[in-house]
Amino acid sequence: MAIHANNVTGSATSTGSFGHILKGGVNWDTAVSASAAMVGFGSGGGSGFDYTSGSSPVVSTNPSSLGATWINTTSGEIFVATDITTGENNWLGTAGTEVAPVPAAYFGSRGLFGGGASSNVIDYITIASTGNATDFGDLTGVRYQLAACSDGTKGVFGGGGNSSVFDVTIDYVTIASTGNATDFGDLTVARQNISACSDGTKGVFGGGYAGSYSNVIDYITIATTGNAIDFGNLTVARYQLAACSDGTKGVWGGGESSNVIDYITIATTGNATDFGDLTVARGRLASCSDGTKGVWGGGYSNSTDHNIDRKSVV
Repeated sequence: MAIHANNVTGSATSTGSFGHILKGGVNWDTAVSASAAMVGFGSGGGSGFDYTSGSSPVVSTNPSSLGATWINTTSGEIFVATDITTGENNWLGTAGTEVAPVPAAYFGSRGLFGGGASSNVIDYITIASTGNATDFGDLTGVRYQLAACSDGTKGVFGGGGNSSVFDVTIDYVTIASTGNATDFGDLTVARQNISACSDGTKGVFGGGYAGSYSNVIDYITIATTGNAIDFGNLTVARYQLAACSDGTKGVWGGGESSNVIDYITIATTGNATDFGDLTVARGRLASCSDGTKGVWGGGYSNSTDHNIDRKSVV
């Protein structure tokens, strides 16, 4: 089905060209470039489009129908409504811009913290309300320098160590229900100073230290207990790194004396690819994401650094 101005198939002039964007199993015919679209449909104030605005649509922009068209008159980019859910809509632009809700795994009512030096404690907060943490339960064992991720239902803690003993353990909790953690399975390699992230289905654990720096990436399917499976390798073996995800890519940044950022596409196993560099090489840093940007803060590199880096995880 061709979706152009007012859901009517348009014809471009000799300077215009059209291409295909596959989204949600539907092949949407859209202009390859904003200029081509403007030529094809006329540039008089964006006439012929369902919506005309000086800005782009957002997820809360509710279109009148599937396939509704929107033109950003500032950038010239044209958007097509590819999925309609009130307040959580998907819009796909001709320049490749995708407006989509952040996966549910990123936002939940509770935040959990587990493990630490000489500790098996898990505590939690209700993120909407400021206040002290509350006891949730205990990990299956005492360990520190471990990593955690979630699918929005289960919280999974993997790796870590206790003194000079490197831990292979993965255990989990059901975030909505307080209680002690249960054994999930084992990592492929026991290691500490590890980092993890998730796409809401798979949890991936990367890097770490087990007598030497590790470049291992392994993964689990969070809904199903069992041992981790080899995913691939980081571009550089390192530990004390930090990871985040936009729900599609998993991104690792930093590590002791490293400014490397590399990434994987979580749905597809394979080795990591170079993404770019942090502003300062450092380990012992932390990272998080809003589903679009990944941010890395703090860390240590010869002297204490308090830096914040951000990258668009696209």
